[in-house]
Formats: sequence, C-alpha cells, structure tokens
Amino acid sequence: MFELVLVALAGVAAGAVNTAVGSGSLITYPVLLLAGLPPVTANITNTIGLAPGALAGAWAYRFELRRQRRAIVVLVPISIAGAIAGASLLLSLPSTAFTIIVPVLIIASALLVGLQPLMVRLRGRKRREGWVPLSLSIAGASVYGGYFSAAQGIILLGILGIFRAPDLQAQNALKNLLQAVVNVVAATFFLWTTSVNFVYVVSLVTGSLLGAPLGAWLARRLSATLFRLVVVIIGLCVGAYLLLSAR
Repeated sequence: MFELVLVALAGVAAGAVNTAVGSGSLITYPVLLLAGLPPVTANITNTIGLAPGALAGAWAYRFELRRQRRAIVVLVPISIAGAIAGASLLLSLPSTAFTIIVPVLIIASALLVGLQPLMVRLRGRKRREGWVPLSLSIAGASVYGGYFSAAQGIILLGILGIFRAPDLQAQNALKNLLQAVVNVVAATFFLWTTSVNFVYVVSLVTGSLLGAPLGAWLARRLSATLFRLVVVIIGLCVGAYLLLSAR
C-alpha cells in the first residue's frame, strides 16, 4: 500500500513537471524501480501511467495550440510513426542500449534551450521555417520518446527553439501536444504487445492527472527568462544523474 501511495505522489509531481518543462519521468521511473519493478517493466508502466496526464497537459494549452495548426498537421503524424518505432526498439534491444546516448541528448537539449535566444539572433528572422530539418529532428525525438520517455519534453523544447518562433509558451504548448501523442501511441503499443502491471499504472494515472493542470498554471506564471533557466537546470541535473547512474 505504501508503494502505491508513493507512486501516486510521484505521478502528481511528474504530471506537473512534464506539463511545465518535461522530464517528469525521472521522478516516477526511479520510484517504480524502488517499488521492485524490473527496468523495462518500470519504463513501460511509466509510459502508460503518464499518458493521460500528458493529454491533460496538452488540453491545458489548447488555446496556444490554435495558432499552430500547420505545425500540428505536419508534426503529429511524424510523432506517431516515431513513437511506434521507439516502442518497438524498447522490446527488441538490450535494456542497457540507451545508458550513454540518453544523458548526452538531454544535456545537449538543455543547452540548446539556454542558447536559444542567441541562436535566433544569429539565424535572423526568416519568413520560411525549416520544415525538413524540423521534421527530421521531431522524428528522432519521437523515436527516443517511444523508447524511453524521460526528458522527452526538454529535447522537444530544444528542437522547437531552433526551428520555431521564439515564444516559449507557444513552444511549450506544441511540446505538450507532441509529447502526449508519443506517450499515448507508445502506451497503446505496449498494451497490445506486452504484459502490464495495472496496479501501478492506475496509481500513476491518478497522480499525473492531478499534477498536469498544476504544471500548466505554474509554467504560464514564469517569465520567459526564468522558465528557460528552469528548463536548463532540470535538463543538466537529469543528464548528470543519468550519466552517474550509468557507471
């Protein structure tokens, strides 16, 4: 019983962090391991349990998404395909395959978010967006998210900061939608292809649904500079944690 309560509380925190920044899985994944689940089972349980909270986070940003219909039409199908590919890789590759690549990606993405204003100035204001490199980058992030969802949001924010408008709230809205798409598709794939511990899934679902609106409320009240700083700090801490735990 204590483990279920702990998992639910971790779900609340993860739902809030995922909606505000990303990387909420780095709260729930270790807790699931502490509860006694094997790594791959914990990863699958985590993805399924946080999927409803991801949808709630996207819904909380629905007004910001109305101005990004073209991006949604282009990037959602790419995210669906990437999520299926990533989830398939999780079930076919060794569980240690991502121990080095994942923290490097997270740290690089956090730095991209921090350097975004400088990169926008160096690039200049272009009338046409780079849809091809944006689509390829989102495809890679979606494969990663289907494989291991931790810090997917930070990676998406880093990508969107390069290729999209410099409005962080608009980026966060699109990040939440794409993150939700990947999580839901991967969760559905796992439900159809492998066994799932539904007791812990229900605890995570309950907690993440409560935490997602809290994260949206918090993110909207942070200044752009402070929000960017929070993303960078969390990303660097998560990346460092994963590098140290891989040793």
